[in-house]
Amino acid sequence: MNKKLVIGIALIALIALLITQFGDQLTLENAKAQQAALADFIEQNFVLAAVSYFLAYVAITAFSIPGAAVVTLLGAALFGFWTSLLLVSFASTLGATLAFLSSRFLLRDWVQSKFGDKLNAINQGVAKDGAFYLFSLRLIPVFPFFLINLLMGLTPITTARFYLVSQIGMLPGTAVYLNAGTQLAQIDSLSGIVSPSVLVSFALLGLFPIIAKWLMSKYRRTPHSQKEA
Repeated sequence: MNKKLVIGIALIALIALLITQFGDQLTLENAKAQQAALADFIEQNFVLAAVSYFLAYVAITAFSIPGAAVVTLLGAALFGFWTSLLLVSFASTLGATLAFLSSRFLLRDWVQSKFGDKLNAINQGVAKDGAFYLFSLRLIPVFPFFLINLLMGLTPITTARFYLVSQIGMLPGTAVYLNAGTQLAQIDSLSGIVSPSVLVSFALLGLFPIIAKWLMSKYRRTPHSQKEA
């Protein structure tokens, strides 16, 4: 049996096992319940906690385990905005790149058979706009995050360019999400849900893709972008 196929099957089995074992634990309710205990641990073991969170986030992203959004919100609540932005930004990009590489070298046939119909749209976008297309996908999530990682692994884009564009393109959305997480951590009662800061933060979550899409369309209509095309 092909060595890559064996590794690919083992990887898929590992992902399924991780989702089965931990997927139902990565919920907002569970995160809120563990918040106090985790905060106490972080205060006493900051470096260990930060490294553990970083590695866990890389694994969650690389293996496409459901619950990344909850882990993001929890990170903001526990580490604060700036520290969590540093951790999540680099961990999510590194995890995405590992998924990208697994698709390119191990799971090519499986991804092609499962998502081949969507690959045509990705290939056309990459051929037309190159790295800018990936940048727009990161700003405006037309496809699920994990699907972008897998499908991009089947395109000609280089690993270095994928990493750099993903790092920059995911940063604004990550910042908006983490800001919402810091506000979520301050909610101690139902009345806190309707506080102005919380409402603004969660409004940004909904408005960000719309604003990003509008800005991208404005950019495409500028003489500079038309000249480059």
